[in-house]
Formats: sequence, C-alpha cells, structure tokens
Amino acid sequence: MSAAITCRPMMAGEETAVCAMIERCFKTFVAPGYTPEGVREFLAYASPEPMAGRVRGGSFVLMAESGGVVAGMIEMRDHDHVSLLFVDAAFMRRGISRELLRWALGICRAARPDLQIVTVNSSPYAVPVYERLGFHALSPEQESNGIRYTPMALPL
Repeated sequence: MSAAITCRPMMAGEETAVCAMIERCFKTFVAPGYTPEGVREFLAYASPEPMAGRVRGGSFVLMAESGGVVAGMIEMRDHDHVSLLFVDAAFMRRGISRELLRWALGICRAARPDLQIVTVNSSPYAVPVYERLGFHALSPEQESNGIRYTPMALPL
C-alpha cells in the first residue's frame, strides 16, 4: 500500500530536496528538447539558492509529498504566474498537478481577489498537461537562451 499524498507549503531548508526532484524530472522529460545552453539556464533557475531568494522576494512554493518523499511542487510568482510545476515520474497520473494548481490558485485569489488570469511559460513537454488543466496557448512556441516555451493562460 502506498503512502498518502499530502500538500503543504515548502519550508525554508527544503529547497534542496524540491530542486533535486525538479532536476530529475527535467533531465528525463524536458532537457532532451533543449539546447545545452537551455539546460544550463533552466538548472541555474531551478536550484536551491535562487529558489530560496525568489521565496524571500514574494514567490511561494507548495509541495506534495508521500512518505517523506517530494512527489511534486508548484512555484507561483506575483500570485499570477506559474514559475515551476513538476511531479516526480513515480507519482505522475494521480492528479497531483491539478491539486497543487487548485491549492495555489486559492492562495492567489485570496491575495488578489480581482485576479482574472494566471499565466505560465510551458515547456513543449508540458503543453498537453497545462491544456488538461484548462490553460490555452497565447502564442506559438518561443525560445530564449535555449529554453523552448509556449506562453499559456488560464482564465479564472
């Protein structure tokens, strides 16, 4: 029997475990479609110290865990932009992304009651995931510093 999955805010000091999960997922699913420059750029962004700095600057991170293992995470910036959303391969297809987004949107709406849209710059791999979550593309795929992404939005 598998352990239950719980969601909670990331605590200071948990960035290393969260970023390790992100890196594993990224290298497996996203990095193969990026240039070496894009891989370096992403991994620099999704590392513990920059993440801790973004949280100190007002972003927030929610995590899903099971039996003490990081199963997934979402980072929100400015209460209207999904910066990162990853679910460990062992926990995919269990509704974790949907639950993390639902919880994050509750926090965003509480902070900004007039919020009408949430955005994300989706990797090519994640576009179908975001579409299932209700997002739609705002423009065709773009590339910046080797990172391929599609700007997407979720109307609220």
